[in-house]
Amino acid sequence: MTELMTPDEAACYLRVTKKTIYRLARLGKIPATKVGQQWRFRKNKVDEWLHRNSIGTTASILVIDDEETIRSLFKETLEESGHKVTTAATGSKGLELVKQWDFDLVFLDLKMPGMDGAEVFRQIKSIKPDLPIAIITGYPGSDMMVWALAQNPLGVMNKPFNEADIASTVANFLRITGRR
Repeated sequence: MTELMTPDEAACYLRVTKKTIYRLARLGKIPATKVGQQWRFRKNKVDEWLHRNSIGTTASILVIDDEETIRSLFKETLEESGHKVTTAATGSKGLELVKQWDFDLVFLDLKMPGMDGAEVFRQIKSIKPDLPIAIITGYPGSDMMVWALAQNPLGVMNKPFNEADIASTVANFLRITGRR
């Protein structure tokens, strides 16, 4: 028998927020079934959908983080997969880049010196409301994180993470948003 996942399990499996899962299910963009009033996701169908939608996907990605090691990890990992990666060490530099270029996805650290990630998030959304933003944080329980989750980011990556986590997350985000 095929394993059925709840929305919480599907969100965890795909590394996106539960709100994103519900939105995708309502729009028919992810294979889902309603059982009574509840959405359910067949794992094998989700895996097929992942594979079908991730082949040949490349993107222009902006990483805004004050830690050089994090920026380098993203850049090296994603460029190996053919993605174009631009990095910014400060929120203000990241905003400058968002104004100048079209990115498919932004990874944004919440806790940075100077302009924090929450303010950068607000400003990006005022400039380009449809630009998907994924939060990267080492402080998942912080007040700033609570605020960020209320803004409906595309997803959240908790530090520490590795190359496989980054590659998987980007493939999921690009497939879900249909950006190529």
